[in-house]
Amino acid sequence: MRSPSPAAWFRRALPTRRRAIAAAVVVVLLAAAVTWAVWPQGSGVRTESAMLTVRSGPAGDQPVDLDTTFYLPTDASSGRKVPAVLLAHGFGGTKESVRSDAEEFVGRGYAVLTWTARGFGRSGGEIHLDGPDYEVRDAQRLLDWLAARPEVRTDGAGDPKVGVVGGSYGGGLALLLAAQDRRVDAIVPMITWNDLSRAFLPESTGGAPTEGVFKKGWAGLFFGGGGNVGSGPAGLSGGTAAQPQGAPASAGPPSPGPGAGPGTGPGGAPAGAADPSCGRFAADVCAAYLRIATTGRADQAAVDLLRRSSPAGVLDRISAPTLLVQGEADTLFPLGEADANARGIAAAGTPVRVAWFTGGHDGGAGPRSDSDRVKFLTVQWLDHYVKGEGEAPGDDFTWSRIAGFDALDRGLVATGFRATDYPGLAGDARREVAVAGPAQPIANPPNGSPAAISSVPFAGGLASLLDGVAGDVPGQHARFESAPLTDAVDVAGAPTVTLRAASPTGEAVLFVKLYDVDPEGAATLPNGLVAPVRLTGLPQRVQDARPVTVTLPGIVRRVEAGHRLRLVVASSDQAYTTPAQPTVYTVAADGAVSLPTVGGEPIPTTATIWRWVLAGLLAAIAIGLVVVVAVVRRRHRRQDRSVHPEYAGTPLAVRRLRKEYADGFVAVSNVDFEVHPGQVVGLLGPNGAGKTTTLRVLMGLTQPTAGEIYVFGRRLVPGSPVLSRIGALVEGPGFLPHLSGLENLRAYWRATGRPAADAHFDTALEIAGLGDSVHRKIKNYSHGMRQRLAIAQAMLGLPELLVLDEPTDGLDPPQIAEMRRVLQRYATDGRAVLVSSHLLAEVEQTCTHAVVVNKGRIVASGPVEEIVGESPSVLFDVTDPVAARAVLDRLHGVRVLPESDGQLVVDTNGTARSDVVAELVRAGIGVDRVVPRRRLEDAFLALVGENSRGSGDR
Repeated sequence: MRSPSPAAWFRRALPTRRRAIAAAVVVVLLAAAVTWAVWPQGSGVRTESAMLTVRSGPAGDQPVDLDTTFYLPTDASSGRKVPAVLLAHGFGGTKESVRSDAEEFVGRGYAVLTWTARGFGRSGGEIHLDGPDYEVRDAQRLLDWLAARPEVRTDGAGDPKVGVVGGSYGGGLALLLAAQDRRVDAIVPMITWNDLSRAFLPESTGGAPTEGVFKKGWAGLFFGGGGNVGSGPAGLSGGTAAQPQGAPASAGPPSPGPGAGPGTGPGGAPAGAADPSCGRFAADVCAAYLRIATTGRADQAAVDLLRRSSPAGVLDRISAPTLLVQGEADTLFPLGEADANARGIAAAGTPVRVAWFTGGHDGGAGPRSDSDRVKFLTVQWLDHYVKGEGEAPGDDFTWSRIAGFDALDRGLVATGFRATDYPGLAGDARREVAVAGPAQPIANPPNGSPAAISSVPFAGGLASLLDGVAGDVPGQHARFESAPLTDAVDVAGAPTVTLRAASPTGEAVLFVKLYDVDPEGAATLPNGLVAPVRLTGLPQRVQDARPVTVTLPGIVRRVEAGHRLRLVVASSDQAYTTPAQPTVYTVAADGAVSLPTVGGEPIPTTATIWRWVLAGLLAAIAIGLVVVVAVVRRRHRRQDRSVHPEYAGTPLAVRRLRKEYADGFVAVSNVDFEVHPGQVVGLLGPNGAGKTTTLRVLMGLTQPTAGEIYVFGRRLVPGSPVLSRIGALVEGPGFLPHLSGLENLRAYWRATGRPAADAHFDTALEIAGLGDSVHRKIKNYSHGMRQRLAIAQAMLGLPELLVLDEPTDGLDPPQIAEMRRVLQRYATDGRAVLVSSHLLAEVEQTCTHAVVVNKGRIVASGPVEEIVGESPSVLFDVTDPVAARAVLDRLHGVRVLPESDGQLVVDTNGTARSDVVAELVRAGIGVDRVVPRRRLEDAFLALVGENSRGSGDR
């Protein structure tokens, strides 16, 4: 069930003749305001594409061809100079990956230079992972090129007014370029790294990368992407909002091909590469990867190479104001990477601001509200520090978390928050939650197989999406659980926990995870994030082990009251390399899990709007709507306090219901009936009779013109609490296709806000009869499976009144028979059912009562037996049906109903049967049998007419 929108309330509150005018005014104002706010400031875009040759390398003398596109506002010129943006793409992408964002920046009045990084697409050269002598020097030469353009504003000779924006691979370049070239005026690095060696070789107790646990899943994708350019992770689709990594570039060849540029060999592999499996990677990078991938450990030379491509060592050289945007759903570069960058840049006195959002390499751009917030922050930052417009953005901290589902587009909704100071991963305060459990042995499987699945590149929340299908292997993990939380806790930062471990080999590789477990036992691993640990010098007995503190990856999550925390320590993980030799570790958890919390105020949705004037206009409109809604709701609440004594025990009473549309069409003119406990009432009528309109009014999906509806004596209005006593399937089921049937039921129940204990999942699933298919994704369901799941959803809370519109639609005969039994059983416990159906035989066998509607009016109501008994139809078995039909057609008031198998069904309409038989005999027609016809179908046809089409119900 859903409540009406504010617009529906607004229409309800205004007099009918003023609704159209008022609605038109609101629409025009909103359309004008939104258009004014987001319409590009320039008069258009012009582009220039070229292969630019730049010189880079350690001595700055090695030429490389870069595939570039330069975007300009059409009115930019030497007389009207504009600031510039250098827009970098993600790993595996090309300049085409950022086309849409380039065009948006041009609309904001910037010149934008995009290029395909060396080693990718049509550009030449080899991949050095943002090496300072290579990719970074390439970008410096592009700054030279921008400074020479007459349309670009400059700070001095050879110094363009420029900001650098990029995500992932492009974000790392933005940081390294700003450290190497002070001509950069501002940077916006997104979802990128601080220390590439720690990112790929993390160790969560503070160990060096040489002791880290190799992140083989992500590393394999990186080097696979470099081996076949265009097939790897694409990074940001644009510079202003993170897009799902791994999506192919929007244009450009899937492999280097003939136009890959100089310095490439067959298949795009660089000439002289250490190994053809590394494709266009430079030989030293390739060799380091192969050593790490083969052994699972990094030597110091490999760490030094990765650190040359890391901002960690040069943050103190960055003077360009920096906006760091990092994703919470990111198993490649988690929040700790941005935290380290922020602290290093701020230590040098450079303005820095941090923003976390719900997307990332595994979560894409996040919900629309989140991507809009990131876009707003980016434009605000560049407008001040590059364009020189607007007040200083400040250094406040913003973050967001998933808040639920959007009722309109059925997508996720994120709520943003703001705090004055950036607290880092430690948070403003800590909440200690005790976890308990004995010391437990866990087995390390040989060669890491089978392995637990907690994260898969591009799908960090796999565990939560599959709801326990992806998880830990029995015997390979230990569990420590808390008691149910007495109140909710908002986690924002990196939790910590103290562990002890023992190993017969003196060494252990462990994976520490923190699950959120709901009261039904469903465990969710936030964004699939784990803390890999390598411990050495371990004793053989856990009692002799020293405690170690493990810092888990930063998360943002609200753990609700009644939920428990589950600390899991596993010996394997599919995304990482583990020791090949089998052994058994023993692990114990000491004390409590320490959860960081951050206090902040919610960010209004108007913060995503680019202009404060528009925000003010929208706020004024919103205030007006709120006032109208408040007045109407107060009136409805006042009316809803009373209980009509006559209907207090009646599940449903419909009184003189009328629905007339603005064009004068009357869908329902006078509908009046009741549904009592224990009844299964069938709502019947031809197409267009008014059945669907009646149900829509009943569920609050449209407002009646006149009449009242009472549910257990309370007058029904949108948002009324009594609606919780109704379960409904009206206008077909609506499910999230990427979730399973069971997950959809759970998500629906959470959205109702009712206690989990009130849901009857076992009963509902028994009703659905889907078996193991309930764990399959909805997108793989047939129409009948969706229908059965929708009926189960309507019955979840065992509502006292169940309203179903065509419940047998899409069901096969055995399923229809089972549905018949379900509805009859459902009404035996004092509950009631109202069902609309066109299958008259099913209604006759299922329903205790029926209401027949025709042309917006009730033409019959009561027990099914009475309605059938009132039917005047008679079945005649005659020797010549054709001649008999001709005779009967001449009799006044007698009507022949559709024939069946040589028999005649006749509505005698009060004419004596003996008179009808006499006329047939006089005509020489033999009459073999005359029996009363007592089917609901005949009664229905007699009531509504054979050719009735109702009133054209909408």
